[in-house]
Amino acid sequence: MSSLRQSAKGMACLVRIPGVCGFDESTTVLAHIRCKNTGVGMKSHDLHGAYCCARCHDVLDGRVKQGNFSKTELSLMHLEGMVRTQLSMLAHGYISINGRG
Repeated sequence: MSSLRQSAKGMACLVRIPGVCGFDESTTVLAHIRCKNTGVGMKSHDLHGAYCCARCHDVLDGRVKQGNFSKTELSLMHLEGMVRTQLSMLAHGYISINGRG
């Protein structure tokens, strides 16, 4: 498991789907953004993921149907969560910009 995926352990959900999010840090994983070159068994780069609780992840992956939001709205929440996750990773030293944390 990559260090970026491991960094999700114990972190707050940063996707935070309203009315869905369980805010349960014990279930947080790195939920990858869907890209054109992804599919069954193929994930995007770990940098393109968001810290996500199990409840939000189930909705994003379509395992649980949630009728209040469109796919576009869910994608936007996932992308916003990815940005928040990248900022968290930067602050915690998991990633750096130009050699700086």
